Amino acid sequence: MTKKISSLSYSISDLSKEFDITTRSIRFYEDQGLIAPSRKGQTRIYNQRDRVRLKLILRGKRLGFSLAETGRLFELYDVDKTSATQLNSIMSLISDKKSDLKQQLDDINAVLIELDDLEKNCKDILSSLENNK
Repeated sequence: MTKKISSLSYSISDLSKEFDITTRSIRFYEDQGLIAPSRKGQTRIYNQRDRVRLKLILRGKRLGFSLAETGRLFELYDVDKTSATQLNSIMSLISDKKSDLKQQLDDINAVLIELDDLEKNCKDILSSLENNK
């Protein structure tokens, strides 16, 4: 069992277990500049900020945000701690994401209608073939 490095510090394995992701994923987010642990020799030491950012990265992924979009929000927050700019950017991203999802839903519904029509045609032809036997 791993032990937290301190009450506000975490090892890579602590975060990996907490968020049920691989250590490789965490290192990838570090390589992308989204989190920045300190180091003690070869050991990465993650602080509360890294932990929160990791949680936000995973939430953003679940909601369909790219890592670049998440990174942009982190940059905005780092520049504007009042977060008005960040909140406006988040609202813009949310609006864009909702629009994309609505378009995808419309596309899916159109394909479902086409598939229903094709299925009906196939059933009608099969029925006609069976009746002609």
